[in-house]
Amino acid sequence: MTNLTEKTDTEIDQWIRNHEQKGATSAPLYLQLLEERARRSQEKGHLNIDMSLELLAQAAIEQRCVTYGDLAKASKVGWSQARHRMSGANGHLDRLLDVCHARGLPMLPAICVNESGRDNGELEASALGGFAAGARRLGVAVAEERSFHRQARDACWHWGREQSRTG
Repeated sequence: MTNLTEKTDTEIDQWIRNHEQKGATSAPLYLQLLEERARRSQEKGHLNIDMSLELLAQAAIEQRCVTYGDLAKASKVGWSQARHRMSGANGHLDRLLDVCHARGLPMLPAICVNESGRDNGELEASALGGFAAGARRLGVAVAEERSFHRQARDACWHWGREQSRTG
């Protein structure tokens, strides 16, 4: 395992980009870099990765969706602060995708939806594009975004059912 503590955020980001450009998104160093970037993001007072993953895992077990506001509450961050850190490249949801990838988990952010999609599990168009872009960055092939999201969401619920059987 490489000691990353002396590397700057810029160096970490560059190594990650290099791996992504080479399609080396399964390399052990890449996975370590993703975890390190997420850890640093959390240390800077942003939304809490572990609390969000715990909420998403529980939601997967319960076969339900959560909202972005639910993730903010799990981190004890007000929505007015959290909303600017939630989406987009390098947002909390992107970091959650990174950590899920690094830990071999399903793409748990697939079950985090806009309030309007809480009951049906569907993402609004802008959120759908962001989710697909994050998956592509990790080296996942995404043809049609809506069906890809549904497959990822269903994979989370399948994983959740498996967890409830073995837990």
